[in-house]
Amino acid sequence: MKTRLILFMLLIASLNSFAQNADAVIGKWLNKDKNAHIQIFKKGNAYFGKIVWLKEPLNEAKKPKVDEQNPNESLRTRPILNLEILQNFKFNNGIWEEGTIYDPKSGKTYSCKISQEGNDKLNVRGFIGISLIGRTDTWTRVK
Repeated sequence: MKTRLILFMLLIASLNSFAQNADAVIGKWLNKDKNAHIQIFKKGNAYFGKIVWLKEPLNEAKKPKVDEQNPNESLRTRPILNLEILQNFKFNNGIWEEGTIYDPKSGKTYSCKISQEGNDKLNVRGFIGISLIGRTDTWTRVK
């Protein structure tokens, strides 16, 4: 009986540890170019991210930058600040996958997966089709 109780407690502890690892991505991250902070958050069972800070939030006309490269003409006037660029990531064995990343510079959306390197680095890989054809950027946690 005592052995079963110990095994049960270990199982509960490992499940709690798993949940904490899944949420380790939550927080504010500085992109590779150091010109934006992306806030990653959880909605339901999926993870999302939005731009919450821009080094240069205004365009040449001193107006807030907008999503002018978006292929959908009706979305070209939405501000870049608070734009949701990461969508629908699911945690699976240490990797957040099955999500997409939107690049407001090009107006393109890519498949994406995210892996964590320590507590303060994310490897964000955007790709088309298979992940072998793509690019990885390293983001750092904003303290």
